[in-house]
Amino acid sequence: MAEAHSAVAFSFSITHEGWDINYDREVLDLVWQSGVRSWKKRLARFRTGVRNGVYPAHLQSLWLVIAIAVGLHFTQRHVPFDLVNKWLSVLPGDSLQWQLTACSLAGLIVWLSICYTMRYSLKLLLMYKGWMYEKRAPGSRVSLQTRLWGLFVKVLATWNKPGLYSFQGSLPRLPLPSVQDTMQRYLRSVRPLLDDSNYNRMERLAKEFEQGISTKLQRYLFLKSWWSTNYVSDWWEEYVYLRGRGALMVNSNFYGIDAIFMHPTKVQSARAASVVNLLLQFRRTVERQELEPILVQGLVPLCSWQYERIFNTVRAPGVETDKIIHYQDSNHIVVLYRGCYYKVIIYHNGRLLRPCELQIQIEHILQQSEEKPQPGEELLASLTAGDRTKWAQIRQTVFAKGVNRTSLHTVESAAFVLSLDEKPFEFDLAHPEKLDQFGRYLLHGNGHDRWFDKSFTVCVGSNGRIGFNAEHTWADAPVMAHVWENIVADEATNKRYDENGNTVGIPEFEPPTPKRLTWDLNDKVALVAIDEAHIAAQKLLNDVDLRILVHDAYGKGLMKTCRLSPDAFIQMALQLAYYRDAGKFSLTYEASMTRLFREGRTETVRPCTIESAAWVKAMLDSNVSVMTEDRVRLLNEACERHQLGYQDAMCGKGIDRHLFCLYVVSKYLEIDSPFLQEVLSEPWRLSTSQTPHGQTAKMDLKKHPNCISAGGGFGPVADDGYGVSYIVAGEDLIFFHISSKRSCGTTSSERFAQEICRALADMKHLFEEYRSLQKKNPSNGTKSDKPQAK
Repeated sequence: MAEAHSAVAFSFSITHEGWDINYDREVLDLVWQSGVRSWKKRLARFRTGVRNGVYPAHLQSLWLVIAIAVGLHFTQRHVPFDLVNKWLSVLPGDSLQWQLTACSLAGLIVWLSICYTMRYSLKLLLMYKGWMYEKRAPGSRVSLQTRLWGLFVKVLATWNKPGLYSFQGSLPRLPLPSVQDTMQRYLRSVRPLLDDSNYNRMERLAKEFEQGISTKLQRYLFLKSWWSTNYVSDWWEEYVYLRGRGALMVNSNFYGIDAIFMHPTKVQSARAASVVNLLLQFRRTVERQELEPILVQGLVPLCSWQYERIFNTVRAPGVETDKIIHYQDSNHIVVLYRGCYYKVIIYHNGRLLRPCELQIQIEHILQQSEEKPQPGEELLASLTAGDRTKWAQIRQTVFAKGVNRTSLHTVESAAFVLSLDEKPFEFDLAHPEKLDQFGRYLLHGNGHDRWFDKSFTVCVGSNGRIGFNAEHTWADAPVMAHVWENIVADEATNKRYDENGNTVGIPEFEPPTPKRLTWDLNDKVALVAIDEAHIAAQKLLNDVDLRILVHDAYGKGLMKTCRLSPDAFIQMALQLAYYRDAGKFSLTYEASMTRLFREGRTETVRPCTIESAAWVKAMLDSNVSVMTEDRVRLLNEACERHQLGYQDAMCGKGIDRHLFCLYVVSKYLEIDSPFLQEVLSEPWRLSTSQTPHGQTAKMDLKKHPNCISAGGGFGPVADDGYGVSYIVAGEDLIFFHISSKRSCGTTSSERFAQEICRALADMKHLFEEYRSLQKKNPSNGTKSDKPQAK
């Protein structure tokens, strides 16, 4: 227990000679600084909370309104509603002091009335979603209604510079669709997947549900939509994520990759120090709400609620359900190296450590080559990769007290975890398997070198390349992509390394030495549990078939010349590739955001539609009677339908979240619905997601074309399906992250990657052939108002 005693800052004992008091001045000083920093943050949060509460009005305008009230009163003019005199009638006197007090109170009431009028006016304006459906292709005209709406929004929302959470009170609630509309959209979405007899059966089930218990379920959901901030998000987080008992690794967590065309330094400690410093700076901008909220088209704000839990957050396991724990502050990170855990202090002398000072700490850890993991320590993180119930049970016993509890709390309360890998993260266009391995390192590592419960783990290869592994419950991928994009842009635009690859700058002091965490895992129960979790993790990660496809034949440049949305274009390519690979259509998932609404997360777009199926069949029809013009027309119709489905999903008119919430209500009421049970059990054999970029104004791809990230990916959702994440990385580049399971005999990530390349090549050839025909016969044109890229 020597290490436990050394961690105590203050202790005393009673002997026959009297009191014996011992204290560590340095530790007490750290405690004092931590408390001061915590109170400063509380005051800052209060101040920004007041500012956000009155936005879009300006906090300083209060003094102007009070001054006007004073001027009106002392010039014998009445303040509106004679508020000053009404206040004087209830105040103790009418002296100059009390008159000024009455003027201040009257001014405050008038000012608050103006603030809330502006706020709710902005909220009413943001409820309008007609702008989403306006065509913006060359030659299209925006309606007068949308132009006037945009003018009013701009006047209200941009005259006062907003903070990160300034728009939260003005964002509308997620609307609840009618059951009838959802049923119509659902039946249309499954039509290409079912033959006539099965479709008629599903139509009958849907009709019985709509005319039966749906009325009661919808009534309860309607009450929830008005009572709660968002009728979906809390249930989605609880039942889709926190109550899941399966492993987080591969099944839930996702990863992100470095900007692979940049390699600013090969010094592992320098790159790690720089990234840690940039992440902590980003944390500070979030805490101070200095980060600008994302505005769609520079006008419409997205909900920033998810940013609150980026740092200092962990998903703690529970026997039946996990919970998200967010710590208000953390003055350390935890570094994982060679199976050993180190606590690294990131504040000293009242400020954040600079990259050159952080590098000293990280080099100290890398130099501990003689340090050996304690019994059970090396495989400890396997517990976070395995079954959640087993991890919770061990946590309640082995980690309930003593050094285990202290060390576990240190890991879970850290700002984030940094993993220093002993292997290089490599990229070479001539050897695609290296990038595949890069992705595997980030998705699951070796099963015990990532703390999968933390909001994210930063991974640094031995050659200085970086990536991350992120837990999914606390936020969706675009938020973590924003964080990562900010790091990439900062490293591209600022000089952070010298000619030797080390961080620039001279340390002002010797930074605090990293402290090795200690564990007591000699207990047989603990060692058995860790070993079982390790075996399960190895089985899971060895089953992953990951392929990262670098498609450089063309990118969004060609897609725009086709006057089609790049996202719709790629989704149609995936439909064609999947049909060739599987010989059939399948239920397809594409993630869309609902952050136009308060606390919005995601909605499902269903890219497999009647129109997409018709186009795929036309592409595979060898009959010469199927003309090129017909295929182009069908592709345009399929892309338009996909674009409409995406717009509907973003505007709260989706299918799947509504059905999910109806299902939750039915379970609470203990009502069985054959329709809902069948819908919610349908497997997503093709699960897709587009990684967004361009979320930070720092990134200028014209000046720094190589600073685009390669995106990231996730594991397959279905045992016999594919997980496909893609990022349109430039005019001539697309990255596809394709995952499947080796144990499935019908899927192959490599084969599917080849089919994607083939489908994209066929689509390019289709439009080249079409343009050639157009030159020969210009009269055979198709519609000119194609959807523009979103």
